Amino acid sequence: MDRRSGRWQFLAVAVLLTCVVLAVGGCREIATTVGYLVTGTNQPPEFAGLHNKKVVVVCRPLVGLQYRDAGAARDLALQVGKLLVKNDPKIKVVDQQKVSAWADENRWEEFPAVGKALGADLVVGVDLTAFNLVDGPTLYRGRATLDVKVFDLSKERGQEVVFEKSLPQVSYPPNISIPFSDCSEPEFRHRFVLVLADQVARHFYAHDEYADVGMDSRAGLQ
Repeated sequence: MDRRSGRWQFLAVAVLLTCVVLAVGGCREIATTVGYLVTGTNQPPEFAGLHNKKVVVVCRPLVGLQYRDAGAARDLALQVGKLLVKNDPKIKVVDQQKVSAWADENRWEEFPAVGKALGADLVVGVDLTAFNLVDGPTLYRGRATLDVKVFDLSKERGQEVVFEKSLPQVSYPPNISIPFSDCSEPEFRHRFVLVLADQVARHFYAHDEYADVGMDSRAGLQ
């Protein structure tokens, strides 16, 4: 089920609830229901400071993950950048190929160094602290933990942290596992990276608070 059909289902349920409220409820309940119909379920961004800014997105795995999952970190940075531009076209995200090329050719330890070298206003730095794809010998289930920081390079010393968030463990699918026979490892890795990217990027633009509902059933259909 895509988001459009999900949206129509939500509206149908909301209309039904409105009818019920009109029959048995009071004015406050009516106003609340109508409010959902008019404004939808979008949540405002936790940090809106990327708007109209030049942004570098950098993701790095912890040392223990560097050789096994360095590719996942780069894919995650790429997908986060795509989501930022898709949901707020006023964010100018530096091309991920340029970011990767500079990071490969230079020694650096802190996220702001990458942003300064590429002329960015802000850096979205993501530490991939855990990343796993399997749940036993024959099942996929992704699990990861991430720390997200935004550095404002215009501030004093050029690296002030203006947003910081440690995400709780992200599991995909949330409550089930997927047999190896259902998809290849690269395909499942790509799905999981897209989920992680959404969990990171949604902090920076308005998003549907119910977007994760039904993820288990959708995971088996992709």
